[in-house]
Amino acid sequence: MKAREVKRAKLVAKYAEKRKALKEAGDYAALDKLPKNASPVRLHNRCSLTGRPKGYMRAFGLSRIQFREMASAGLIPGVKKASW
Repeated sequence: MKAREVKRAKLVAKYAEKRKALKEAGDYAALDKLPKNASPVRLHNRCSLTGRPKGYMRAFGLSRIQFREMASAGLIPGVKKASW
């Protein structure tokens, strides 16, 4: 799944300029002929370690589970467990 997501990201980058030009021109028939995976809407954030799609923390690029494990182990600088 991680590899598939990388492949989609490359397609989105490849067709970004072309999509923008076609949208400005209003040529929706030509837009429809582009690959479906060239649409940025189809991208999904995934954990960089496990590839988990849910519970993604954008600021760290990790899932909540990996974030908690790494924070507890002291592997993320500036993050520590709250206590009051």
